[in-house]
Amino acid sequence: MTISATTQGLRMGVATSTSRPTVPFDGQVISETDTDSLSVYKGSAWAPVSGLTFIKSQVIGSGVQTVTVTGAFSATYNDYRIVVSNTTLSGGGIAYMTINGSTGSTYASSGYSMSYTSATVTGDYTGATSSQGFGLAGALGTSSSTFTVDIFSPFLATTTQTVSRYASNTVQSVWGGYDSSTASSTDFTLDINSTYTYTGGTIYVYGYAKS
Repeated sequence: MTISATTQGLRMGVATSTSRPTVPFDGQVISETDTDSLSVYKGSAWAPVSGLTFIKSQVIGSGVQTVTVTGAFSATYNDYRIVVSNTTLSGGGIAYMTINGSTGSTYASSGYSMSYTSATVTGDYTGATSSQGFGLAGALGTSSSTFTVDIFSPFLATTTQTVSRYASNTVQSVWGGYDSSTASSTDFTLDINSTYTYTGGTIYVYGYAKS
């Protein structure tokens, strides 16, 4: 059968994430209208067709020092990617993230930064215990900047790790972090040290498929 790209299309079965077929078959594909995604049945469970599934987004605002994203983590996924896109920083320093409102001394992180005009690598760390949270980036620039943060097992009752990457028009940095708390987290907060602020940009949250 030939399908004309201009007048016809292939339509998958349409459902929501709570009204999927009750007797699915292996390889069945449906379009979920509430999540705007395709899901495939893999013999014993439904899974997204894509390895990364969009969960939510949040606009950052103007001149804010902290931004909290609620309902980001759940039992649906173990691991997540957070993208902070095109925000402008008012000054340099270290960007931080805490989970579930916790600012206790269970966090530790370190990383390095490097400018585009020098071969010198600058290391930094938050200390063995940091009340400010995971360090996400150091030696921040003041131009439009982007972060990516992979966070592992924040919702599970276990320790949590992060790997983050940051880039502006002047520097780039890579950081790793650890939280020894085993509390389950659903939310996270972005922070920045001293009196610096974020302006503009959007935070996107994605979940890594389990299968």
